[in-house]
Amino acid sequence: MLSHTLRRCAAGTMALALTALTATSLTGPASASTEQAPAVAAEGGDAEESTMRIATSGQVDNFNPFTSIYLTPTAVNRYVYENLVQYDAKDFGPTEGLAESWDTSEDGKEWTYKIREGMKWSDGEDITADDVVYTYTQMMEDPAMGAANGSLVQNFDSVEAPDDYTVVVTLKEPQAPNPGVEIPVVPEHVWSAKDDPAGDDNDTEVVGSGPYTLESFEANQSITLKANPNFWRGAPKIDTIQYTYYTNSDAQVQALRAGDVDFVTGLSPEQLKALEGAEGVETNVGESRRFTALGINSGVETPEGEAYGTGHEALKDLKVRQALRQGIDTETLREQVMQDYATAATSFVPESFEQWHLPANDTMDSHDPEAAKSLLDEAGWTEGADGIREKDGEKLSLRLLTDAQDPTEQSIGEFLTPWLKDLGVELKVESTDPDTISDRTLVGDYDMYITGWSVTPDPEYQLSINTCASRPDAEGNGPTSQDGYCSEAFDELYKKQHTEFDEAKRIEYVHEALQQHYDDVAQITLWYPNQLEAYRSDRFTGFGLQPTDGGVIGNQSGYWGFLSAEPADGAGAGEGGGMSPIAWVGIGIAVLAGAIGVPLALRRRKSDDRA
Repeated sequence: MLSHTLRRCAAGTMALALTALTATSLTGPASASTEQAPAVAAEGGDAEESTMRIATSGQVDNFNPFTSIYLTPTAVNRYVYENLVQYDAKDFGPTEGLAESWDTSEDGKEWTYKIREGMKWSDGEDITADDVVYTYTQMMEDPAMGAANGSLVQNFDSVEAPDDYTVVVTLKEPQAPNPGVEIPVVPEHVWSAKDDPAGDDNDTEVVGSGPYTLESFEANQSITLKANPNFWRGAPKIDTIQYTYYTNSDAQVQALRAGDVDFVTGLSPEQLKALEGAEGVETNVGESRRFTALGINSGVETPEGEAYGTGHEALKDLKVRQALRQGIDTETLREQVMQDYATAATSFVPESFEQWHLPANDTMDSHDPEAAKSLLDEAGWTEGADGIREKDGEKLSLRLLTDAQDPTEQSIGEFLTPWLKDLGVELKVESTDPDTISDRTLVGDYDMYITGWSVTPDPEYQLSINTCASRPDAEGNGPTSQDGYCSEAFDELYKKQHTEFDEAKRIEYVHEALQQHYDDVAQITLWYPNQLEAYRSDRFTGFGLQPTDGGVIGNQSGYWGFLSAEPADGAGAGEGGGMSPIAWVGIGIAVLAGAIGVPLALRRRKSDDRA
């Protein structure tokens, strides 16, 4: 079901520092169609054994590209495994990955990809079409291997390799989205030898095709990536990417100031302002591909229609959900919590993807507490002696799960409590740790919680995980679902956009689907946050943005952020101020948390961040 910690709003906590997992450099020959992100402060020099250090608090379920859905490992895998087709840096358009070209049949059912010859896996073995066929077939034939991206191959009829460098994907019905995006291709000679590929954590002896390979992982302590000299675009200029865990976001900021880390992302507005003007530090405010929302348990069910979870019965009533939306002053909330670093939201497709984003329209609610009260009256909820509404002896008392360590979520809870009380709704804010929130939302044990996802440039994936077919079972096994949402009307619109090749008509269907989702109040979308990040400009330079105009360094749909990055002139490669006391405190807390917590490898969570 939803993922709280995985794809959460980047605004209030650095838990998204993982998105810095976009590391490498473009030194090899790129085709004319390949867009490279423009460099920010692009002047630098060569350095030996350069190491970029990144602060992170990102959770890891595993590094298995077939099953992992946490943001950090998903982002890591973007640099370890190349897709057939990438999203370019300039404007998110499709560009070369393993495939250097592709075309479709006249009826739109057959996609043919030409694999670039001469590419090598990080262990020196040839990359061929058979690796693509193996990857896609596993996802098509084994539901466990389709846990992360299975919705992307539901329309596949067959995948074949006529020769070593040609892949032919035959679809059940024509589809507009390119079938070659978003799926990491793995080496058949490695994965076919695994006893249990779906259950493999893939954190040792990793073989990849991307700019980096995963060298080591220590839960709640560190992740280390090494440059892949066989990467088809050329070996990165940064030799090592090292992630150090912190559980306190302010400690991450202090570590950047002290020179103990080189990059942080997911800053709060206050943290960004505190870093502006700091010696040796540059900040970046980018238009992100995220949304932040209030997730609502409107009655989760299995694919067979069996209800489960502990959601309040009132939330199944559309009028109650509409009343909650009208009772929340989202404009004031955004201004007070996010200041100038977020924009008003309409749907789960952010405005950074302008053509797909649902424009505001006259059907959308404005803040109107009196109208909200009338809706609750119509729904049969009458005010009790204590001011809290009742119906059939039950109070309208709702639980809101928030991350105890996230100041943004705490602030949201503080604003919502009196606003909902004015409507006659009691709000009980339950602050806890991210693991607990993830576990509870997975099995429907919540009323509301604060959520957010990173959306891919083509809305296909995010739309697909809102369909009825994408609901998991009561234990959370099976497909990934955004909110357990199920609507026949939405499903029909999803199918229409999926097969529509006329882009203008497809955009119309996407907008209609988003409007349906809005009308059903499947969630209350709060805002689209800017991505606030900072880096040590005295140590590294040449970072790339996606999109090139006002984009972000971390949390990209690709590996462009550090692709052009290199050590700055005069910077000591791999040198720094040493681990400051605050850094050791941050690490110590993380290690302690890992020691007493449930092993992350055993925790599976449904959510997105297609970082």
